[in-house]
Amino acid sequence: MTSATTETPAGTNPGAGTDLAPMAMRRTGQSERYVLQAAALRRRQLRAAVLYGSARSWRQRQPLWPAALIGAICVALVVAAFAVANAFEQQRQRDAEAEAERNALHAPPAAALLHTP
Repeated sequence: MTSATTETPAGTNPGAGTDLAPMAMRRTGQSERYVLQAAALRRRQLRAAVLYGSARSWRQRQPLWPAALIGAICVALVVAAFAVANAFEQQRQRDAEAEAERNALHAPPAAALLHTP
């Protein structure tokens, strides 16, 4: 019959985190355990450096594409704003020229006003 609790050796505390340590480290003393943990940490750091480049870790690596996309959208909005402002200015100039032409066609010549007997 199996029990729901795990079997632990006498004198060990199951909540002390020894279950997470590899079997080789469970049999060693504290000083050797420290050396083995330091070596394991160094191995993980070297593996992360090889796999992820100068970023040292995949957790620190920031994706570049969202910033590039936001920058491209901002540039497009600024260019569109300039284009719309330029189009409005050109339309205003065309309207002013058309108004001037209409006024010139409907107004009598200035010379005819001066020479009336």
